[in-house]
Amino acid sequence: MSTLKNHVQLIGNVGQEPTITNLENGKKVARFSIATNEFYKNKNGEKEQNTEWHTVVAWGKTAEIVENYVVKGKEVGVSGKLKSRSYEDKDGVKRYVTEIEANEILLLGSKNDK
Repeated sequence: MSTLKNHVQLIGNVGQEPTITNLENGKKVARFSIATNEFYKNKNGEKEQNTEWHTVVAWGKTAEIVENYVVKGKEVGVSGKLKSRSYEDKDGVKRYVTEIEANEILLLGSKNDK
């Protein structure tokens, strides 16, 4: 049950080409965003769509999978945990970020997709 304490699973479409960074210590990190869509009917019975954007970070072997197979528009499943951090931007303003640290990426769609 301890794995349920901070566990996220999402299926969505990649919003931009992943950025891959090779760190000095030899580790690799991949960053990309995915969009998840929720559909519902408003009070008039009309179909509405709500899109949420999520930032995904992957390390090591998972980052290599992202580098080799994940492209803009691709449907992917992501499993991981939420991580929050803060930093100061170039103007000295403190910014807060919540990201999904992926430990598994599932490539969805057909082989003929991008």
